[in-house]
This record gives sequence, structure tokens and C-alpha cells, in this order.
Amino acid sequence: MAARVLAALLALALAVSTAPARASNDEGDALYALRQRLSDPNGVLQSWDPTLVNPCTWFHVTCDQASRVVRLDLGNSNVSGSIGPELGRLVNLRYLELYRNNLDGEIPKELGNLKNLISLDLYANKLTGGIPKSLSKLDSLRFMRLNNNKLTGSIPREFAKLSNLKVIDLSNNDLCGTIPVDGPFSTFPLRSFENNSRLNGPELQGLVPYDFGC
Repeated sequence: MAARVLAALLALALAVSTAPARASNDEGDALYALRQRLSDPNGVLQSWDPTLVNPCTWFHVTCDQASRVVRLDLGNSNVSGSIGPELGRLVNLRYLELYRNNLDGEIPKELGNLKNLISLDLYANKLTGGIPKSLSKLDSLRFMRLNNNKLTGSIPREFAKLSNLKVIDLSNNDLCGTIPVDGPFSTFPLRSFENNSRLNGPELQGLVPYDFGC
């Protein structure tokens, strides 16, 4: 009887040791979910191996000393597909660079969970829908570039609370309404909003509703 138990335990140990070590890292899971969404004709995501402990050895991913993902750089990589809500789980991310690709669909509202984000670069894609109000929760954000997409709707008034925002570019979309004038918007040049045919210029407070023309 004891011999049978020992044999069973040895077989179980062998099965465990030969099974692939599926990553338990939540950040790796989130990035791999993004990979599953994307078409990658140039093979830039070939190194994204979900069996590794964490994604810090993957190309285009940068981690800090604590092995937390702080940068995702897939700019100009010729990938297509949707972004998806999973990226909202990369709570340590500081730089999200997905510019100059063929990404479509909407900007996930879950990106508002990236409280450490400094730079959000989604420009020159084919993104549609409105700009999520949840991005107003990104208190550390300094750069927001969403230009050259197909975004619609008004500019969220909540963005006036982003006191650290130094650069915003919403040009070359299909936005409507008026341009905010409060907070950091008082310093942004009008070229940051140009080529939005339904955008009616700076807001005249008390006279014109911010969503005028939408």
C-alpha cells in the first residue's frame, strides 16, 4: 500500500515539474490578453511568452527594479485590432505608447485606472467613439496625444482638473462642442484642437453650452 502511495506521489511530482509554468503575474496576463487582440504582421510580439514568471523580458515592455511594468512601447509597430480593457490592470504603468498603428474601436474607460500614467500616446490610429471621462482621474498625466483618429463627441470638462497636464493634442478628429478654458486649457494653443470641423472654438462661459453643435 505504501509503495502505491509513494508511486502516485512521484508521478504527481513529475507531472507538476514538466508542466509549463503559467505566469501568475497579473500584468503579464493583461499584456498577453492585449496580444491576443492584436494582429501582428511584423512579429513584434513574438517574445511575449505567457509561461514566464513576469513580462519584463518581453520586447517593447519596460519594468522597474521591482519587476513592475512601467512602460509599454508599441509605437509604429504596424499592429491592428482593439486596445481592450485589460490594460487598465497595469496600475504601475507610466508610459503608454501605441501611436502610429492601425488600432480601432473605442478607448477603454479602464485606462482611467492607470493612476501613475505620465504619457498617453494613442495618436495616428483609427480609434472611434468618445474620449472617456475616466481619463480625468489620471492626476499624474502630463502628455495626452489622441490626435489623428476618428474620435467623436465633446471634450470632457473634467479634464480641466488635470493640473499636471502640459501637452494635449486632439487635432484631426471629429470632435464637437466647445474647447474648455479652465485649468491647463488656458495655456494650450488652438492648434491642439484644429481640424475638428464640428468643434466651435473656446467656450463662452454662461453663453454657449459646452456640447453646442454635438
